[in-house]
Amino acid sequence: MDSRKRPMEPASSPDKEFQTPQKKVSEVRVWQPDSDFMRWGVGETCQYLRREGLEKWEDIFRAEKITGEGLRYLTDENLEKIGIKCLGDRLQILHRVRKLWHIDAEPNKVFNDPIHGHVELHPLLIKIIDTPQFQRLRNIRQLGGTYYVFPGASHNRFEHSLGVGYLAGQLVQALNEKQPELLISRRDILCVQIAGLCHDLGHGPFSHMFDGMFIPKARPGINWKHEAASLKMFDYLVDDNNLRPVMEEHGLVLPEDLEFIKEQIAGPLENSSGQGEKWPYKGRPKDKSFLYEIVANKRNGIDVDKWDYFARDCYHLGIQNNFDYRRFLKFARVCEVDGQKNICTRDKEVGNLYDMFHTRNCLHRRAYQHKVGNIIETMITEAFLKADSHIKIEGSQGKTFTLSTAIDDMVAYTKLTDHVFEQILNSSSKELEEARLILQNIIRRHLYKCLGQTRPDKPLTVTQKAVRSWEAELANSSPQGGSHDVDLQPEDFVVNVIAMDYGMKEKNPINNVRFYCKEDPTRAIKIRKNQVSKLLPEHFAEQLIRVYCKKTDEKTLEAAKKHFVKWCMDKNFSKPQDGDIIAPELTPLKPSWRNNEGEDSDEGNSKETSVLVNGLKKAKTHLNFE
Repeated sequence: MDSRKRPMEPASSPDKEFQTPQKKVSEVRVWQPDSDFMRWGVGETCQYLRREGLEKWEDIFRAEKITGEGLRYLTDENLEKIGIKCLGDRLQILHRVRKLWHIDAEPNKVFNDPIHGHVELHPLLIKIIDTPQFQRLRNIRQLGGTYYVFPGASHNRFEHSLGVGYLAGQLVQALNEKQPELLISRRDILCVQIAGLCHDLGHGPFSHMFDGMFIPKARPGINWKHEAASLKMFDYLVDDNNLRPVMEEHGLVLPEDLEFIKEQIAGPLENSSGQGEKWPYKGRPKDKSFLYEIVANKRNGIDVDKWDYFARDCYHLGIQNNFDYRRFLKFARVCEVDGQKNICTRDKEVGNLYDMFHTRNCLHRRAYQHKVGNIIETMITEAFLKADSHIKIEGSQGKTFTLSTAIDDMVAYTKLTDHVFEQILNSSSKELEEARLILQNIIRRHLYKCLGQTRPDKPLTVTQKAVRSWEAELANSSPQGGSHDVDLQPEDFVVNVIAMDYGMKEKNPINNVRFYCKEDPTRAIKIRKNQVSKLLPEHFAEQLIRVYCKKTDEKTLEAAKKHFVKWCMDKNFSKPQDGDIIAPELTPLKPSWRNNEGEDSDEGNSKETSVLVNGLKKAKTHLNFE
């Protein structure tokens, strides 16, 4: 600064004249209001006019008592009515005013994403991305052990989080442009984008394997989910990188907006619960209820998190994605439903939403719950359990944590990623020998073998204790005439119980979606399943039970498969798909399994044919008991 104020200084020496001047890097900052512009009174509005060089119109704005909320409705016609005659002046005022709610008023950074193309993110989001807590997500695979089955599924939580942050901004800005009466502010848009960006900060090694399989076995006394860790990690990220002043510079109001961001990720916080019929959120009032449906929609499950992982996972898995989120963006609008404002879509989109949840179900069946991917994650979990107490991670204040206790300290948890797999695999420690052997078997593809899959007739409450009892029953369910020289123990079996649904357990999520008609886009309506198609599912949830055997020699596997079929008979579960092949002497003995043979007959069969089929079944039953 001083050198620019000294024009009378003597010229520099000849040597210095030929030096390349250093590039001066200056951070371009756009003035941000101290708070949400919709809270401004007349004084704050006039203050903004002065900052933008529009002070000559201040008296008119003051005389007309134009507040911050009124700025959102300001039009060229309004300005002309209040005495601003020159078109150029009116356009200048409108341009400066509209900067208040347009998020792109600041220079954004561009990412080239294979799914969404060139993605622009706000400078505040870049500050969050460029932290150790967020960069950690580069080393956590999005699909965990599924990568060992689908070689293209090597993408990480990092790029998924960028995508969700981007899509969150796309949806909230689409609503903002379509319905200015919603009074969506720059603060709202930024907070929604940050929530999308940070919603997965709490994932552990191999993503859902960590909180779905490892932690329940390592620490059965706690109910821990990655969403809870995301909140703690977000707080740590903000404090450790001193981001509060930066957030305030960009117009956020703290701590209110921090609470709003966390509520979007995990729902009402603990200190907000138990309010009965009262509005459970503190970050935003009830008239902004639709903002809580963008990142993690607790009402019906339609949110930008799903949109990104559908598109991204299908791309990397090589599976067709049948849902186009861009179409939803075109038709999304906010309507009032039971005193709250909900995001709705056009009535003609109901079939596409059923397709969306069908896509989710297909991804689970074909990839996320793949029988080989599941057993690989089971083996990794076993290795982690054996290594748990021997892995030391330094946390805050020099304290040491293990794999399972690192979730209690964010300094330690920041250091915990998928790299722990290689840490165990490449170690020479004797304490890690058992864990290392399991991981070596995964690398060499010496995996536990799947004996089959079955389904219970009714949903079962599954606990670790129940699973252990089933493994004992499998060992004891030796069929008559089975191999007596094969000794199977409960620890030789692994039982996996998988819940398959449309995201809301046994409920149909579309029943919680509201639609609008072209004739009246302000009125929200329900569309029931029977109004859409007769070909839609009757049930929206089921349990799959898979059984694996740790011993892989041919003789043991043959015996174990017959144990499995006999166990399915005893538990009154469905017949395994290959039950007639692996245990033909057992499957005819179950009457309900025999009756399944007529399920595929056409409804058009004559009464005589039905009688004949029933007679043959009775004869077959008689012969079996003979």
